[in-house]
Amino acid sequence: MRVNHTPLFKQVNDAIEVYFEDLDGEEVTNLYSMVIDEVEKGLLQAVLQRSNSNQSEAARILGISRTTLRKKMETYDIK
Repeated sequence: MRVNHTPLFKQVNDAIEVYFEDLDGEEVTNLYSMVIDEVEKGLLQAVLQRSNSNQSEAARILGISRTTLRKKMETYDIK
């Protein structure tokens, strides 16, 4: 089991810093929406994997309804 003691917000902060560095001065727009979409998709995929694709269990873990989970899965084209 891999243990990472770095808080999630710090990991996100570090990833955003790398993103800006990789842009090498290019203009950035819609960063908030892009980050939220990427994080949400990754979160859904990780929880679905953890729950063996059991949508009821995944929704419970996430604290959302199954209907909301299914809508989000459709939005991100998660099977």
